[in-house]
Amino acid sequence: MPVINRIAEFHSEMTAWRRDIHAHPELLYDVERTAGTVADKLRAFGADEVVTGIGRTGVVGVIRGRNGGAGRVIGLRADMDALPITERTGQPYASTVSGKMHACGHDGHTTMLLGAARYLAETRNFEGTAVVIFQPAEEGGGGGKAMVEDGLMDRFGISEVFGMHNLPGLPLGHFAICEGGIMAASDEFSIEVEGHGGHAAMPHLAADPVITCAHIATALQSLVSRNIDPIRSAVLSVTTLNAGTAFNVIPRTARMGGTVRTLDEAVRDQMEEGITRVATGIAQGFGAVAHVTYRRGYPVTVNAPAQTAFAAEIAAEVAGTAHVDAQADPTMGGEDFAYMLNARPGAYIFIGNGESTELHTDTYDFNDEALPIGASYWVRLAERALAPA
Repeated sequence: MPVINRIAEFHSEMTAWRRDIHAHPELLYDVERTAGTVADKLRAFGADEVVTGIGRTGVVGVIRGRNGGAGRVIGLRADMDALPITERTGQPYASTVSGKMHACGHDGHTTMLLGAARYLAETRNFEGTAVVIFQPAEEGGGGGKAMVEDGLMDRFGISEVFGMHNLPGLPLGHFAICEGGIMAASDEFSIEVEGHGGHAAMPHLAADPVITCAHIATALQSLVSRNIDPIRSAVLSVTTLNAGTAFNVIPRTARMGGTVRTLDEAVRDQMEEGITRVATGIAQGFGAVAHVTYRRGYPVTVNAPAQTAFAAEIAAEVAGTAHVDAQADPTMGGEDFAYMLNARPGAYIFIGNGESTELHTDTYDFNDEALPIGASYWVRLAERALAPA
C-alpha cells in the first residue's frame, strides 16, 4: 500500500511546516517556539489531549480511536531540537538564527509525525489510543530520559513505543531496520596523566606525561582488536591530546580523551574496565600516575524482536518489500530514544533521505519528498497496531 492519498493532498502544507521549523532552529531543551508550534497544530487537528512540559519542554498529543480509546496504547516519537552549527545550504528557508541549524533532520521528523497526527485525528480508523511524542534535547541533552523520568510511559499508559530517523544515502522511499542493537551506546573518557616536569634537554630527570599519553593512546587501540569478541562491535577513538606550552619544557601533566561506541552492555563494561586498566598500568610503568574518568552517555538503542518484525511489515506496506532492509547493519552513532526502549518494548527504523549530505554537516537538508512516506508509515503502524481485535 503506497503513500496515503489524504496525506499526499497536504504534502505541500507539511513542506511549509518543515521549512518554517527549519528556519527557526532551537537547541536542546530551549525549544519553546517549536514546541509551541507543535502544540498549536495538535490542538487544531483535534487531538483529545495536548500536554506540554513533559521532560521540561516535550509535547504529548493523545488521539483516541473510535471506541473512545479503550484498550491498547502505543507511542510514536519524534525529536525537535537542532544543532549548534552555522548553516551553509543556501536554501531560501535556511536558518535565521546564527550558529544554529537543523543539521540532523529533526525538523522533518517532527513534521512527519505532525502529518500522521492530523490524519489520525481526522479519521480515527483504529481502536485504542495513539500517543504522539515530541521530544526535546536529543542532541546530547538526554531529553528522552527526561520525558521517561517525568512519567511519560505510566502517565499515558503506553505499552509499546516506536521511533524513526532519516538516513542520508538510503534511497528515498526505502526503510532499514534490524533486531537488537541498532544504534550504539555513546560514552566519553578522559585521562589525566601526572608525571614529573623538567627541562627538555634532561628527560632522564623527568617522568614525561606526553610520552606516557602517546603509549596509552596506542595501547588503547588493542582493546578492541585483542580484548573484545571479534563478532561484537566496539569503536574507541582518541580525539583530544593537550599538554605543555613551551618547546623546551617537559610538562608535569598531559590530558587526553575520546569516545567509545558499543552495541552491547557487556562490551560497554569491558571497555570501561579496559581503559582504566591500560591507562593506569602504562602510566605506572613510565613513573607517572593516570587518573581516568569514564562518562556513560546514551545506552544502546535496542529493538525488540516482535516490534522490529512488525515495523518492517508496516514499512513494506508503504514502500514495498523490496525497499525494506529488515537486517540492516547497525550504526555506531548514539540515540537517546534508547531510554524509551529501555522503558517499553518497541522499534526504531531508518527512512531514506536520498543522496543528501551527511548528518551533522553544515550543508545537510531534510528531503521534503520523504514527508508523506514517513507520515504514511506512522499512520499504517498506528492503524495496524490498534486494529479491532
